[in-house]
This record gives sequence, C-alpha cells and structure tokens, in this order.
Amino acid sequence: MSLFIINTYFYGKKSHIMHFKSLIHSIKERREMLQVTQETLADLSGVGLRTLKQFESGQGNPTAKTLNKIGSALGMELAFKIINTETSE
Repeated sequence: MSLFIINTYFYGKKSHIMHFKSLIHSIKERREMLQVTQETLADLSGVGLRTLKQFESGQGNPTAKTLNKIGSALGMELAFKIINTETSE
C-alpha cells in the first residue's frame, strides 16, 4: 500500500491542509481496518502514544521519520513528492 504526501508541512494554503487531513485519515483508517489500537501502534512503531494521539487528532506536526515509523508498522509505504508551489510570472 502506498501513501503519497504532498506538501505536508506547508500550512499557508487550504489545499495543503487538505493533504495533511487526507494523510491523517488514511493512517487512522488503516489502523482501524487492522484492528490495532493506538497503544499497540505506538508500541509497534516506537512512536510515543501522545505523539500518535496528537497526530490522529490533527494537532501534531510529526516529522517524516515519525510518519515513516507509523506507516511501516501499518504495512504502508510512504512516498514523498516535492512540488513547486510558486507560480511563474
């Protein structure tokens, strides 16, 4: 399973926030589909429970390393894509 993250850390525009919400939804949905609790995922991934809870509630700002740990524990492959958000004039 692949999951694409586009501009996760740039909150200046609404579309970037939507990508982050989609990421949260995908990871949470996968965790629930596998019937894994947040506590178990925290143990399996090596990510703190508080960090995981903040991420799933949309309040956290996890690093790429943290996202990769969570994804790996859920059998997900995280792929990062860099896009240019500036417009040419």
